[in-house]
Amino acid sequence: MLSIVATPIGNLGDITLRAIETLKNCDAIVCEDTRVTGNLLKQLQIEKKELISLHGYSNPGKVGAVIERLKRGQRLALVSDAGTPGISDPGFTLVSKARDADIAMEVVPGPSAFLAALSGSGLPINTFVYLGFLPLKKGRKTLLASLRNEERTIVLYESVHRIERTLLEVADALKDQPDRPVVIGRELTKMHEEFVRTTIGELSGVAMPLVKKGEFVIVVGGRG
Repeated sequence: MLSIVATPIGNLGDITLRAIETLKNCDAIVCEDTRVTGNLLKQLQIEKKELISLHGYSNPGKVGAVIERLKRGQRLALVSDAGTPGISDPGFTLVSKARDADIAMEVVPGPSAFLAALSGSGLPINTFVYLGFLPLKKGRKTLLASLRNEERTIVLYESVHRIERTLLEVADALKDQPDRPVVIGRELTKMHEEFVRTTIGELSGVAMPLVKKGEFVIVVGGRG
């Protein structure tokens, strides 16, 4: 059995009872950073577990080794560093291979940064498009240009190191639509959670003084 377990994105109180029980009872935990997951277990007062590191730079053979353990009847939990596994992290590869191998799976739902940002944005979310992190180079300009005609609400992630650059590029790509609303979520669920509401026309002025700490979710209203 492979259990796909969502973990808090900041506030430890968001862990579910089911997630705690799953992490307590599994044979091992597949995670991105063993230090992050080890600290989570310590905070939850869960006894030490075997932690299997699986990240974007892992050898492809590592996924196969995890699948073999599942075939032998072990119960493994899959977590990301924060939030729901498979969203902008390498967990989807393991889930896909497990499906191909007919491994029994369960999903233990919970926190997700982009869903938290959407629900608090005040923008229409009956339909939306999730872009994750924008490409760093190849295809970035083309993708930004494509947002001009997108009628659905758009949500994307950005790191503290590139948030100003990305906001300025979004403002430039959509400069002919200055009234489109933009909501920037920062440090979601944490003590310094912040939502900054603005428009494309005002975005350049917001980008520079924005507090450059934590992780960011950018929500852009669709073309009217």
